[in-house]
Amino acid sequence: MSPRIVSIGTAVPTTRIAQTEARDLFASQPGVDRLAARLISAAFDAAAIEHRHTVLAQLSLSGAPGPDDGTAFIDSERGLLRPTTGTRNDLYLRTAPALYAEAARAAMADAQVEASAITHVVTVSCTGFFAPGPDYRLVRDLGLDPSVERYHLGFIGCAAAMPGLRLASRITESDPSAVVLVVCVELCTLHIRPSPDPQQIVAASVFADGAAAAIVTADPAAGREGGLELDRFTTALTSEGEADMVWTIGDHGFEMILSAEVPRIVGREIRGAVDRFLAGEGAPDAWAVHPGGRSVLDRVEGGLELDATALDVSRGVLRDYGNMSSATILFILRRMLHDDALADGARVAALAFGPGLTVESALLTKRGAPRVGAVPVEAAVGAVAGA
Repeated sequence: MSPRIVSIGTAVPTTRIAQTEARDLFASQPGVDRLAARLISAAFDAAAIEHRHTVLAQLSLSGAPGPDDGTAFIDSERGLLRPTTGTRNDLYLRTAPALYAEAARAAMADAQVEASAITHVVTVSCTGFFAPGPDYRLVRDLGLDPSVERYHLGFIGCAAAMPGLRLASRITESDPSAVVLVVCVELCTLHIRPSPDPQQIVAASVFADGAAAAIVTADPAAGREGGLELDRFTTALTSEGEADMVWTIGDHGFEMILSAEVPRIVGREIRGAVDRFLAGEGAPDAWAVHPGGRSVLDRVEGGLELDATALDVSRGVLRDYGNMSSATILFILRRMLHDDALADGARVAALAFGPGLTVESALLTKRGAPRVGAVPVEAAVGAVAGA
């Protein structure tokens, strides 16, 4: 049997911020001149996002300012501060494990898979580091067998869920009895900073926090029936863009370069990348495209000459959650997995974009309907007190 995603579980922090609230926060910062204010308003209003989640409860209008000990992200005057990278990573260590565990539990419950059945763990993140890492913590927090094989894919960026699924697919192809838990957690808002730089403004306008997990197996007896069969994967590097999407570590957080060229590069390159990926098989029935931003989706839609509704699921996740980096594509696939309108045998093309520019593609086939009715609400995990 082909490897399949049996289920996908998701989790988000409890602090939910309206896009207009985030826009006004950034626009009201000291030193923001009229030009920067216009750029902020334009970027936030054009993002096609309504709400985002964050582990930083301080960012909410109802949130209290941070402590006066150098660890705060916002002061009593609603001014954004610049905590060190160490402070930001400490908060990742305090808040990320609960999101890893909650998303994993949701996926396991939906798959009807017990902890004792998990044989491999693959964790994915580019927004924080610690060791023993999240793969280790999942073994402890979920009560998995200590002999479970563990892998961590770090600092790959927004496209990283695809290599995570590809690794799970390869494992199950070589060991048909394997049951692999793949978990992506990204806390992008830990790296916000006040800045008049247009690239930082664009990054601040789209990135958010979230977690998603998938159960992958080739064993027909493992978990519930149906799911998304993983047919094949392709990786492509665009001919340009190495300096246009960059993720580095600075003294005051991880620093994102996200130039205005990114959507244009995607628009120019997407047709060739997808044609090589599909290899003449014809158009899929559905598209799951990582929403790096509204303009990226627009360029994919135009470059592939898609129907105006083809990316509705991707646009819906962007609207409701923003860009949660690697976790986002799993949120999209989850909605498709639970969409009764997507019939058995439907072919789904998944695309995600990462630094490089890298285009990661996967072709999936839907089998069965794991659940009838509305899409379940994503689990919400509270931020650590004082965050």
